[in-house]
Amino acid sequence: MNKRILGGIVVFGALAIAIWVTLIKDPSHADMVAGDGGHAMVAVTLPDAFTPQEQLGAQAFEENCAACHGANASGRDGMGPPLVHVIYEPSHHGDRSFHLAAMNGVRAHHWTFGNMPAVEGPTTSDVETIVAYVRALQRANGIN
Repeated sequence: MNKRILGGIVVFGALAIAIWVTLIKDPSHADMVAGDGGHAMVAVTLPDAFTPQEQLGAQAFEENCAACHGANASGRDGMGPPLVHVIYEPSHHGDRSFHLAAMNGVRAHHWTFGNMPAVEGPTTSDVETIVAYVRALQRANGIN
């Protein structure tokens, strides 16, 4: 067999094993693998109070996002990831990424749920309130 092809196979195999070990075998990343039960994936502590904007965001989140991302952005096993997760901290996924995800959808890249479709219905203003709500939840759970 050609050395170049064999080398490619070895590199691909090593990469596949590394991904499997990281995402499935490492307990700190086990929540990144989609299950199939529809249950909340993380426990979410609610803030003591929400601003009026965050309250509007909670309502818009319930109407547009909770079916996949769960109540209070806790994720839904087998449906969609929790947004109250370090992966979505502002330094990794800025507010604009939420807007782009809602408008355009997102190709799967952190989780095994599959691609997220664009969300029909919410306005830019709605998404701004949803982001404010999610950020409030994140802060209440130590994600800044």
